[in-house]
Order: sequence, then C-alpha cells, then structure tokens
Amino acid sequence: MGRIFVVDLEGRTYKCKFCKTHLALADNLVSRTFQSRRGKAYLFSNAVNISVGPREDRMMLSGMHTVADIYCCCCGQIVGWKYEAAHVKSQKYKEGKFVLESSDPCAGTSTCW
Repeated sequence: MGRIFVVDLEGRTYKCKFCKTHLALADNLVSRTFQSRRGKAYLFSNAVNISVGPREDRMMLSGMHTVADIYCCCCGQIVGWKYEAAHVKSQKYKEGKFVLESSDPCAGTSTCW
C-alpha cells in the first residue's frame, strides 16, 4: 500500500465523524433532500479523501442505480456512495456525484459538518 496524501479543504467542510478528515466543501453541495438507510444524506458534486468500492446495482427510492460505496481514506469508515449510473432517465443528473451520509448521533452514521 502506498502513502496516503490527504487534501485539506479551505472553507466550510463536510468531515468524517471518526477521524475529522475533510471530505467535501459546502460549496459543492447539490442537494440536502437525500435519504440513506441511516437517515439524512447530502448530494455533492465532488468529494476528496475517499476510496471507491466495487460497483453494484442497487434499488434506491428513486429507482435502480449502479453505485459504489465510498470510504474515508484515513480511517476506512463507509461515508456514503457514488452514483456511477442511473437506469431511469430522470435520475441521470446524479451520475458521477457523491452522497455523504449525515452525522446523526442516534443513527451512528460516519460523517459530520
């Protein structure tokens, strides 16, 4: 395994709940109206300091999508998923974007502001 280079973001950031690594800028927020299995989630146009897992087809609330789980590059926690492909035409805007799960103390999710 190689050396990990962490990107530090300037401004308001979305961070890993466990290790506080920067994951996304608030300026890259596309939508706050997403849901994960554990609660609230947010759609971002870009994310950093993540690794992307294998692709899989998953039935979501908005239809079938090809997605890949995303992990914090420092601590390895799952922090959300990346939309690789949308099978429903109206959902194509999600392709290439990232969903980061919200930090809800009751839900045990892995990211926070």
